[in-house]
Amino acid sequence: MDAAAFRQAGHELVDWIGRYLEEAERYPVLSRVKPGGIREALPPEAPAAGEPWSAIRDDVERLIVPGLTHWNHPGFFAYFAISASGPGVLAEFLSAAFNAQGMLWRTSPAVTELEEVALGWLRRLLGLPEAFEGVIYDTASISTLHALAAARQAAPEVRERGLAGRPDLAPLRVYCSEHAHSSVDKAVMTLGLGQSGLRRIDADERFRLRPDALAAAVDEDRRNGVMPLAVVATVGTTAVTSVDPVPAIADVCAREGLWLHVDAAYAGAAAIVPGRGETLAGCDRADSLVVNPHKWLFTPFDLSALYCRRMDRLEEAFALTPDYLQSREPGAVRNLMDTGVQLGRRFRALKLWMILRYFGADGIRRRLAEHMRLARRFADWVDASDRFERLAPAPFSVVCFRANPAAPAGDLDDLNARLLDGVNATGEVFLSHTRLDGRFALRLAVGHIRTEERHVRRAWALLQEQLDRLMQAEPRG
Repeated sequence: MDAAAFRQAGHELVDWIGRYLEEAERYPVLSRVKPGGIREALPPEAPAAGEPWSAIRDDVERLIVPGLTHWNHPGFFAYFAISASGPGVLAEFLSAAFNAQGMLWRTSPAVTELEEVALGWLRRLLGLPEAFEGVIYDTASISTLHALAAARQAAPEVRERGLAGRPDLAPLRVYCSEHAHSSVDKAVMTLGLGQSGLRRIDADERFRLRPDALAAAVDEDRRNGVMPLAVVATVGTTAVTSVDPVPAIADVCAREGLWLHVDAAYAGAAAIVPGRGETLAGCDRADSLVVNPHKWLFTPFDLSALYCRRMDRLEEAFALTPDYLQSREPGAVRNLMDTGVQLGRRFRALKLWMILRYFGADGIRRRLAEHMRLARRFADWVDASDRFERLAPAPFSVVCFRANPAAPAGDLDDLNARLLDGVNATGEVFLSHTRLDGRFALRLAVGHIRTEERHVRRAWALLQEQLDRLMQAEPRG
């Protein structure tokens, strides 16, 4: 594509993206295509001859857009939002144009050094200590995997000899809450600890890990010949955004010599808001912590920030330099390839840096505070209703609730499942669900940069309208 054609196509595309973001509400949030519909609409083989850009562009709008669930819709309340802010989209455009690869400092010094700067800015906004070094990965799942790989270095000769066939090595164990993310399970499986290497600890009535149960589990495992290795505490669990008591968990880890990793992928950002610094209370004592700017800091997917007090342990687990990557820069430089499984590194830091500059700390604080206000508003409506009930605290911007009208017909879980389907079928909003204490719960998550109170109010109206329809359609038993 020559420069003139690129400019023309680029201008057209930027105009289209601008309209798409501005007019996102004209699309149904949840895609309405049937399984296989997109695949069947496309030819089975690539074209033999190149096609004009205009035809490709038209097919994006005709075939691809209808098959999208629109995470950029302000009525998207299903999961933690991955808002595509304007500066973030432009940064991705620029990053693709640079096509920079940051495996070594020398392969793109700006990739390495801007990552250090942007993560330093974010660390200070979060109130984390300077002792935490940062590194960017794609998702919190990968950040947690790398944190637990660093923790695994406590096992003797694990890098050289691995874990398999080691009669000299006791079984290793990681601990987390029953509400911790499933990525912890995947991490222990990937690291060779097996599913039995993860022990989930009971939670209290507020869905928080119980430190007393953790201490008892660690003591029991030691007596049974198991080697406790690490604890994963969560600040903002996926289902209910509960916050584990990190200070008390840190006490257990300090006493037992365990690595403490904190999953603050979603809720860690709340610590930026004045008066919410307690969100990360005790996290200054952690060995590692993850927060995802792509969840609640308006950064286009994907960007996950892992902060680690023991970066040397992480590099012990992964640093490996073949001859063709040896370099002799004057002075000490950091090579990002030493901090993880992957060799190639995208220029993700560019979008975080540009977003922090564009909005500024105050702009981000205002938006996060507004999201929490909207969630409290919705929770108040639920609490005041005689047909709905809240099922969990709402400390951040997620509300878990369900319909529980007087004399409901049939099973309450089934009623709520049908209520969810009906509301989502309108195309105006998209909510998700979870299970709490065995009960089917609806889940509304506020986090999109373009969400306003009118969108939250509309979600509440749709829930009531759909419940009316369901109650009127079924005879009373």
